[in-house]
Amino acid sequence: MRAASGVWMDESPKVAPEWSVRHWYNSDHPIALSGLRGRVVVLGAFQVLCPQSVAFGVPQIRRIHETFEPKDVAVIGLHATFEHHAAITRAVIEAFIQEYRLKFPVAIDSPGESGPIPLTMERYRMRGTPSLVLIDRDGVIRKHAFGPIDDLRIGAEVGALAAEPPSVALSRSSVA
Repeated sequence: MRAASGVWMDESPKVAPEWSVRHWYNSDHPIALSGLRGRVVVLGAFQVLCPQSVAFGVPQIRRIHETFEPKDVAVIGLHATFEHHAAITRAVIEAFIQEYRLKFPVAIDSPGESGPIPLTMERYRMRGTPSLVLIDRDGVIRKHAFGPIDDLRIGAEVGALAAEPPSVALSRSSVA
């Protein structure tokens, strides 16, 4: 089902799959999704050469990071290279992170096994960049969006998830 805002919603809640990361920036150690249980996770996928990512996606996840308490909301950037592979080097990504003053952890998605789509992007069935995934405190995907989203709307949704106690999502579904 597609809403007018470009948001794709799945009727049944799903536990978010673990991501597959080749390299981390702004983190001293690898970050596992399972290690973030108890916090809302905002996963923002972007590409440095994607105009929509640069104009909307990256600034939005930066604002989310600056707005919410890290003890309640973990913001993770995911650079998902699915085109122009030769042009996207670690130096390019490092310069982008510095230029846009990204302070949250940024993961570099692992290359795809059978084509240009990286592994995490494929696991989450992302359609492109920018994509935004909201994962509740129990690790259940509560929103999956592609393209620009209104700041007020996404802020309200993140705030509502942060206000929920853990296990609310799991008690409403049969997800194990």
